[in-house]
Formats: sequence, structure tokens, C-alpha cells
Amino acid sequence: MSARVSTHFVLRLAAVVMVAILVGPSSAFADALTPESGGSPNADEIDTLYRITPYVAIVIFLIVEGTLIWSLARQRAARRLARGADPRQSARARLDRRSGADPRGVLTGVTFFYLDEIENPPASGPDGRGPSQARFASIDQPEPPGDRPYRRIEVNGQQYLRRYDYPGDQRPFSYHTMVVPVDTAVMLEVSASDVIHSWWIRKLGGKVDGVPGHVNKTLFKVPADEAGTTLSGQCGELCWAGHADARAEVRAAIPEEFESGAGNRCVAIRRAGADLAAQRGRREGGEGR
Repeated sequence: MSARVSTHFVLRLAAVVMVAILVGPSSAFADALTPESGGSPNADEIDTLYRITPYVAIVIFLIVEGTLIWSLARQRAARRLARGADPRQSARARLDRRSGADPRGVLTGVTFFYLDEIENPPASGPDGRGPSQARFASIDQPEPPGDRPYRRIEVNGQQYLRRYDYPGDQRPFSYHTMVVPVDTAVMLEVSASDVIHSWWIRKLGGKVDGVPGHVNKTLFKVPADEAGTTLSGQCGELCWAGHADARAEVRAAIPEEFESGAGNRCVAIRRAGADLAAQRGRREGGEGR
């Protein structure tokens, strides 16, 4: 009788704990135990996967352990075990015969269910910008989603900042802050010029390493309602003494603002080049006297 009461108590306690976890105020722990989300569909799917997996694991754990405890208590109370048999082995053998699903298979199936949406964001919207669909000689070039325009931006990690090269005849570029149009699929080609760095804007999805001599690619799309927001990130690979200062930002802009900003960057680059050439000329002229 005592074994039966103890078993019922354990099962009821486990059920109460599971219900409390499932219906508890998840907003109080938003992004505390899971990756940040809200910046792109990729990040949202990663965050959802991280939230679902523990719940599935908890349910499987409670079913397996509850059945095991129930089996042990029943066998000991009835005293019907064969002579010399290990009670735990007998209980586990019965449990293996009764359980029809492998917990590893369940968790793997949940992961693969979300994997495609994590790797490939939705296609660009009808107002998406990016006439940069040029193909390059690369055997690992991913197919951008859909047949609508997308933007290709090169990310080069350096000690201790990042340079962003945008497509265009005049090759505009920027440092530290990347500007992307909303509602547009963006493909990043990430590399490095000195040591291993990483591209990691947490609200846009997973981390991508920048390796010298190699190009890694990733895709994301910032929703249209995120226009005007700035997402921050941090280098995820120890890249020497200034690693803590190797920060980065992504500013989401409406497509029209993105195009005008690219034009302004080109003007600023040409102006800086002309000023540098004039300064060099004055210096060389002064040294010639």
C-alpha cells in the first residue's frame, strides 16, 4: 500500500510541475533561456524550436520515468520477480516493449520540421529591392528563396570591425553598421581578412563564422514592420585583444531610404577619396620645397 501511495504522489507531483511549466508566464523569461527573436523569420523559427524541444523532452522524461517508477513499485509490491533477476532491468525491459516511440526520433523529427524555414527565409515581398541576382562561380552558392529580387552583401571581418560591400557599379561600402531594405531577402557572403571572426546578430538568426580564404553564406529577411529599427550583435569568435569591442549593427530601412542611402554613401566615398588625394598632393608639394 505504501508503495502505491508513493507512486501516485510522484506521478501527481510530476503532472503539477509539467502543467506549471507549460502554462507559466513565459513572457517573464522571454529570451532568457532561448535565442533572441523578432528580427527575422529565421530567428523566430530558431527561438520556437528552442522552446518546443524542452517541452517535448520534459513530456518524454515524465512518461519514461513515471512508467519506470510505477513498474518498480508494482513489481516490488507484488513480489513476482523471478529469482536472481535485477528489478530495474526487468522493469526497463517491460518499458522498452511498451514504448512505441524512440525519444531521439521524436526530437529529431521536431528539429527537421523547422530546419527548412530556419535555413531559408521567405521570398522578398513585392516591394523588395535588390537587382543583384548575378551568379558567381561557387559550388556552395545557395539558391535564394523564390524568384523575387534579393540583395547580396559581402561581410568582411577585421580586427576589430566589419566592412560591408554592397552591390552596384560604384561599389558602396560601410563599416560597423549594415543597412538593409525591409521585406527583402538578403544573402550575406561572410569572410575575414586576418583571423577567424563571426557574424552574429542574434535577432536575425544563427551565428556564421568568417574564415580567411573562405566564404560562408547565410540568408535572412527583415519584416516590413521592423523598418527603422537597429539590431545589434557581437563577434562570437575570440579574435584577440579587442574582441569585446568587435560589435556590429544592422539598420532596417524602407527600400526607398536604402537606395538613397546607397547613393549618399557613394558620394561620401568619392568625396573622401578626393580629399585624401588633395591632402596627399599638398603633403608631397610641401616636401618638395
